[in-house]
Amino acid sequence: MKILVLLSRVPFPLEKGDKLRAYHQLRVLSQEHEIYLVALNDSQVHPKAVENLSQFCKEVHILNIGKIVQLWNMFLAFISGKPIQCGYFYSSRAKRKFDEIVGRVNPDHIYCQLVRVIDYTKDINVSKTLDYQDVLSKGMLRRKELAPFYSKPLFAMEYRRLCRCERKAMSLFDNCTIITAVDRDLIPHDDKKSIHVIPNGVDLEQFASVQISKEYDLIFAGNMNYAPNIDAAEYLVKQILPLLKNDFPTMKLAICGATPSARVMALASENVVVTGWVDSMSEYYAKSRIFIAPMRLGTGLQNKLLEAMATRLPCITSQLAGRPLENARDGKELLICNSPQEYADAVRMLMTNAEKYRELSDAGYDFVRSNYNWETTTAKLSEIIIGTQK
Repeated sequence: MKILVLLSRVPFPLEKGDKLRAYHQLRVLSQEHEIYLVALNDSQVHPKAVENLSQFCKEVHILNIGKIVQLWNMFLAFISGKPIQCGYFYSSRAKRKFDEIVGRVNPDHIYCQLVRVIDYTKDINVSKTLDYQDVLSKGMLRRKELAPFYSKPLFAMEYRRLCRCERKAMSLFDNCTIITAVDRDLIPHDDKKSIHVIPNGVDLEQFASVQISKEYDLIFAGNMNYAPNIDAAEYLVKQILPLLKNDFPTMKLAICGATPSARVMALASENVVVTGWVDSMSEYYAKSRIFIAPMRLGTGLQNKLLEAMATRLPCITSQLAGRPLENARDGKELLICNSPQEYADAVRMLMTNAEKYRELSDAGYDFVRSNYNWETTTAKLSEIIIGTQK
């Protein structure tokens, strides 16, 4: 089949969860299908992006959207009742170019990632699949709950608009997919059970344990310009670490990830290292003893947890981040915490109990190896796409 894939970002380098998912799905789908990639872009493209993606794609098209166009279309979205982020990713010029590509390629199917891009495809008479990926509306609602009072109305407005957009999307696409059943059940539509759950995967070879000396007691990773990760980093440094200071005065934390915001950079200290982008996350996992992700915002499956487990790091996280890992048991494959004191107690236990540390490390690795494989999960996506054809 000829599959045209539309993404809201260029899926390289892999510093964001949506890019990681798209990249590996492209890689696996290309083994059986002819892939044409169209990616929207608002920043400088990595010099090796097109070369890397051309390994899997017959054609790679990057449609640039300028800042002035973004601001104008965000304003138009605001006055028209659409989600602001849909306006951010829309351009009439990009739409015309996308239509030209569709007309020339004549794809058998269009696969889109995130509701942000539905305005590009809603009027095209080709069978289509939408990957919700996460429930953007629920993530916005959680951000509203922790936002300063003056920005709460804006988050509330975006939440309502995203709810409408997510409901509408189900009538525009032949199939819809999502990463977890937890997120599927949050989609604001009566027919949400028809959404296919396509989990993420992890490259076990890439994250195989590396024998290297330990430099950090704790590590937290992710895109450090993303609001849920910024919140988690601040919560970790300001509320959890102080509870461990007396017992572990020299404890070191690595906050690893691309484009750290000013708020994250401000967390750096003698005991807290903010690395920014690193070439090898597997190396930093190997340098660390415990992975901790105290997530309070966001939705979806946390790829960072899968990667850490694949590196045999014991993982401590929140119920919000842990629940999407179906069949992962608290106390067996990972540790679930709900307060700063619980996080501190979990760290303390793993730092002092070698047997429990080893049990959690091995169980987490076995769990990921058995349940999260890109080839298996993307094969299910391929079956869904093929099944759409008459």
